[in-house]
Amino acid sequence: MSAQRAIAKVVRAIEQAEGAGARVRRSIGTRSQRNFSPFLMLDHFSTTAGFPDHPHRGQETITYLLDGVVDHEDFAGNAGTLYSGDLQFMTAGRGIIHAEMPRKHDDGRPNVGLQLWVDLPKELKYCEPRYRDLRAAEIPSVTVDDGRATIKVISGQSHGVDSVKELAYTPVWLLDFLLRPGAKVTQALPKGWNAFAYILDGNVVVGEGAQAKKAEQYDNVFFEQEGDVIHLSTEASATKEARVFVIAGTPLDQPVVQYGPFVLNSEEEVMKTFSDFQSHENGFERAKNWRSKIGDRVY
Repeated sequence: MSAQRAIAKVVRAIEQAEGAGARVRRSIGTRSQRNFSPFLMLDHFSTTAGFPDHPHRGQETITYLLDGVVDHEDFAGNAGTLYSGDLQFMTAGRGIIHAEMPRKHDDGRPNVGLQLWVDLPKELKYCEPRYRDLRAAEIPSVTVDDGRATIKVISGQSHGVDSVKELAYTPVWLLDFLLRPGAKVTQALPKGWNAFAYILDGNVVVGEGAQAKKAEQYDNVFFEQEGDVIHLSTEASATKEARVFVIAGTPLDQPVVQYGPFVLNSEEEVMKTFSDFQSHENGFERAKNWRSKIGDRVY
């Protein structure tokens, strides 16, 4: 018999300004939820501004562009463009400097998406940086509950459908649920993994029976580790579809010492990272005299 996971906590992602021209709803990486191993940060962003040249070390970032166009470029010569529905998995490893700059739209609408920061296991903190892009057309999907629910299987498994490839060093599942009125879905999750469900749009009932709880738009629902399934449903009287991202990952038994874009396991490593960054050593050699072509783009 499957056991449903209980809800541990619900955090509402409150919109805040981030830089010049960006609005962000952050539900991991705040006082309410500092981190949720292996997850360090979850931002639901809406922006017309970009993120010029900046460094990272010790983590992976996963960017899911929901609407818009974003260019990226790094000091290793990698460059590319994400379009609506595309994802980018970037492993910073021992060090990377890159720029992420959205395109301007004629109608003035912002670029909207999710960015998830995932911790790297201690033994991979200093691996070589890498990118993997996943195009919208490559993502398999499955429709269940007599057409009332459609799930994009970005990473992991759902209702007999597997994702196309492994995309992150730290094992992570990412599932994108579209729930029409009256939908009812049961999703299996790996035992012992941490998992949460972020409500992008609409209202969703999370859980069944006495454990059921209504979650609203911008709520992030965190689950207990015990149990192997979660239940998601929408009321038959709902006037709009709901969209939910279910994300799970294997917890890492290690300390997290973070200073901005540097995520290591000790204060000493963080201080060494600042030194490496400033002296262009130990992974940051290519930063010397490098500037991206897109980082100075101004609209």
